[in-house]
Amino acid sequence: GVFMCHHLQQKVRNAEALAQKYKQQQEALSAQLQVVYEHRSRLERSLQKERGEHKKTKEDFLVYKLEAQEALNKEKQDSMNRYGALSSQHKILKNQHEDVKKQLLDLQLQHNSLKLEHRKTLETHSQKYAQLQQEKDSEVTNLQDTVFKLREESKLLRKAHQEVHSQLLNAQ
Repeated sequence: GVFMCHHLQQKVRNAEALAQKYKQQQEALSAQLQVVYEHRSRLERSLQKERGEHKKTKEDFLVYKLEAQEALNKEKQDSMNRYGALSSQHKILKNQHEDVKKQLLDLQLQHNSLKLEHRKTLETHSQKYAQLQQEKDSEVTNLQDTVFKLREESKLLRKAHQEVHSQLLNAQ
């Protein structure tokens, strides 16, 4: 009976020791579990905060994207308007250039025609001038011959007149 009692006491002490050991393990696990729960709680708060920031960032990005798209569309429209205006201006200037080119060609043809006409007129005038110069020279020569003959004739007439005068004086 003593032996049995001693054996049972031994088993009770072992069971109490084991229970104490399990209790300490349970307390350690509870403490660890508490740390894990606190850590999880912090992580969940952090995750909620991150989700809130992510949502706000996403909304900000969507607003930015919308504004950027609107700005891009406006700039694209402005560029298209400027392109249209420049294209119209280019067509007008191209047409003006073609007109000026045509005018230049017409003026060059007119200039060449006038140059040719001027050259012909100059040649005609030169020929006429040469002819007139020749006629003048010929006329001057004829007139000089006539003047020479008339002087000779005048000398002869004076001489004849002198003789007639002399004869009249002699006759008187």
